[in-house]
Amino acid sequence: MVKIGDIELGEKPLFLAPMEDVTDPSFRFICKQFGADVMYTEFISSDGLIRNAKKSTEKLVIYDYERPMGIQLYGHLVDAMVESAKIAETRNPEFIDINFGCPVKKISRRGAGAGILCNVPLMVEMTKAIVHAVKIPVTVKTRLGWDEENKNILEIAERLQDAGIKALTIHGRTKAQFYKGSADWTLIGEVKNNPRIYIPIIGNGDVVTPEGAEEAFNTYGVDGIMIGRGAVGTPWIFRDIKTYLNTGKLSVPLTVSEKVELAKLHFKRSMEIKGEKVGVYEMRRHFSNYFKGFENFREIRLRLLTESKPDEIFMILEKIKDQWG
Repeated sequence: MVKIGDIELGEKPLFLAPMEDVTDPSFRFICKQFGADVMYTEFISSDGLIRNAKKSTEKLVIYDYERPMGIQLYGHLVDAMVESAKIAETRNPEFIDINFGCPVKKISRRGAGAGILCNVPLMVEMTKAIVHAVKIPVTVKTRLGWDEENKNILEIAERLQDAGIKALTIHGRTKAQFYKGSADWTLIGEVKNNPRIYIPIIGNGDVVTPEGAEEAFNTYGVDGIMIGRGAVGTPWIFRDIKTYLNTGKLSVPLTVSEKVELAKLHFKRSMEIKGEKVGVYEMRRHFSNYFKGFENFREIRLRLLTESKPDEIFMILEKIKDQWG
C-alpha cells in the first residue's frame, strides 16, 4: 500500500502530471473516468497567488470527485512560496506539491521550477519552510539535476526527505535536456533503492504504453508512475495500464465512435466549467490530440481549430464518425 502521509493510494498508483494549459478541470474529469489515482492542479505561481491574481486563484478549484488532489506551486522566493502554500491549504487539497522541475526558460531563469537545481541549499530551505508552514503533506516534483555533469538527484532526494517531504516525483531528464532525448530511469531506480529513502518515489518520463509502465514498476521498483504527455490525446492510458498490470492483456482500443463521444463529453465539461467562449477555445488543443494520426484529417482539423459555435463543433465531431468510423 502506497501512502503519502496518511493518504492511502493503493498499490502501484498512477498519477496525472500537472501540465500548464492541459490538465485543467475538464481534462482531469476525463482522466479520472479512466482511473487516474492522483491528480494535481495546473502549476500555480506563488507570486500570482499572493497578489490574488485571477488566473492563479481560478486554478485552486478542486472538485470532490477529483480527490486525492494536490495543489502544485512554483516560485523563487521563500516567503512568497510559504504564503502561497498557506493560501492553497485553505482549499483543502490532500497535499501541496512544489514544482522544482519545470524547465521552461521564463520560469527557470528566475530560479523557480528547475532553475532552483542550481541552488540546492535554497531548494532545501524553501522546502523546509513550506513543510513547517502547513499541516498537510508536502511533496516535490523535480529532475535528475541541472545538466549531464550535475545529476545530483541522489543527494537532493535525501536532503528533501530530511526536510520533511512525504513523497518525491522524479522526471528522468535534466533541466538542460528540457524534453529532448529519452528519460533515464536508472537514477530514479537508484533513488528508490537507496536504503536511506523511505518516502514513496514516483517515476516520470516517457511512459506512454502499458508495457512501459510495467517495466518501470518491475525494473526500477518505483512506488508510482506519473504520466504527462502520454495522457494527452489518450486519457484512457490509465485504464490500459491498469488492465495490463492486472491481467497481462492489452485493452481493446477505442473505436472512432468512442473517441468522438469522449471528445464530446470533454467538450461539454469544458464549457460547463469555463463558459462557452473559453470552453471552445481551450478544447482546440484536445480535439487535435484525440484524432491524431487520422489520415486525410487536415481539413476537419482546421475546422475544429477555427469553429467557435458549439453546435457546429458537435456536427463536425459527428462527421468524423461518418467518415472515419
